[in-house]
Amino acid sequence: MAPNLFDNIVNWIRTGYPEGIPPQDFPPLLALLTPMLDESEITDIVLTLALLRDPDAPTTRDEVAEAIAHVTDQQPTAEDIHQVASRLAAAGWPLDSGVIRPVS
Repeated sequence: MAPNLFDNIVNWIRTGYPEGIPPQDFPPLLALLTPMLDESEITDIVLTLALLRDPDAPTTRDEVAEAIAHVTDQQPTAEDIHQVASRLAAAGWPLDSGVIRPVS
C-alpha cells in the first residue's frame, strides 16, 4: 500500500472518530476497507490506530488479526455501513458508493 494512502486512511479514521471508534462501528468500517485493502493492510491500519490511541498497550499483530477475525464474523447492515461512510465522508474520506477511491 502506498504510504500516503495508508497515512490518509489512518488520518480519515482518526478525524472521523476523534474519541475513538465505538465497537458497533468496527464491522461497517472494516467492510468499507475490505474492497481496497488486503488483510495484512487492514491489520496494519488497525494496529496503528490502536497504538496511536495507547502507545503502551501490549498489542501485537496476532492480537489485532484475531480481533479483526472476530469482528468480521458480524455482518454489518447497509444502514450501518452508510452511517460510518457518512461520518468518514464528513472527515474528507473519498467515497464512491461506499468504496475508497485511490488518492493521487
